[in-house]
Amino acid sequence: MKSPLVTLEDVSYQYGDGTIALNDIKLSIEQGKKIALIGNNGAGKSTLFLLLNGIIKPSKGFITYKGKKITYNRKEIKQLRQRVGIVFQNPDSQLFSSSVYEDIMFGPKNLGLPLDLVKQKVQEVMRLTETESLKDKPPHFLSIGQKKRVSIAGVMAMEPELMILDEPTAGLDPYYSRKIMELLGTLHSQDRTMILSTHNVDLAYEWADEVIVLHDGEILSQGAPYNVFQQINVLQKSHLEKPWVMEVYEKLLETTGVTSTTYPSKKAEFFEMMKKLLSDKTPSN
Repeated sequence: MKSPLVTLEDVSYQYGDGTIALNDIKLSIEQGKKIALIGNNGAGKSTLFLLLNGIIKPSKGFITYKGKKITYNRKEIKQLRQRVGIVFQNPDSQLFSSSVYEDIMFGPKNLGLPLDLVKQKVQEVMRLTETESLKDKPPHFLSIGQKKRVSIAGVMAMEPELMILDEPTAGLDPYYSRKIMELLGTLHSQDRTMILSTHNVDLAYEWADEVIVLHDGEILSQGAPYNVFQQINVLQKSHLEKPWVMEVYEKLLETTGVTSTTYPSKKAEFFEMMKKLLSDKTPSN
């Protein structure tokens, strides 16, 4: 069994005004997973992300990365931020160069890599994120969807092992939300772990290998999406609803009288299973 990429051991975080954002968190993050972090506003999601990236340090407890306890010396934090990339909810907070190309180049250039290699990395991530046509534009002239893609490209150019995305589809219309999620599917690999926060339970259910429910600074549940969203007490406590795919499929099973322990995980799969269920129940002539 692989060792966890990141672990949090009894981690708490308290802000200067006395607000306890996280309370004795125990968490293990495996390499290569796609993880959705869900919870209402004030649950502690953004605080958790800042801890994982080393922007803030725990008030209590400790964090390990690849089995090594983080000590927060300058050299170690620099290395951690190369390995753990974060895309903030508001892209304006991380876009500051005069052009898209310069912005994406900033990270790998600061690693001290040869210029030819930096340019190669930038070209590759621009191709993946479909931002090549934007390369000479000032970031502040872009749409919110374009800015989010540029922010993702800038983090990808650093080749992080753990990629964190805070509400990547917030403020986007359905078309650009779908494009962002398709992009994240393309960028994911067994060597790259992805964690995103979202209020959208349907997105979490369809996209993630694992769901973490955070409420009032505590983890209520962590596991496969199907298992987490079956826990009615967790959903009620965290003010969440079941994904529509699960809800409609359960109603369909109830209507047809069929029992099943297998649930569809995606919309297309749901329609296929629904078609089969209905055809099995239709009398032949």
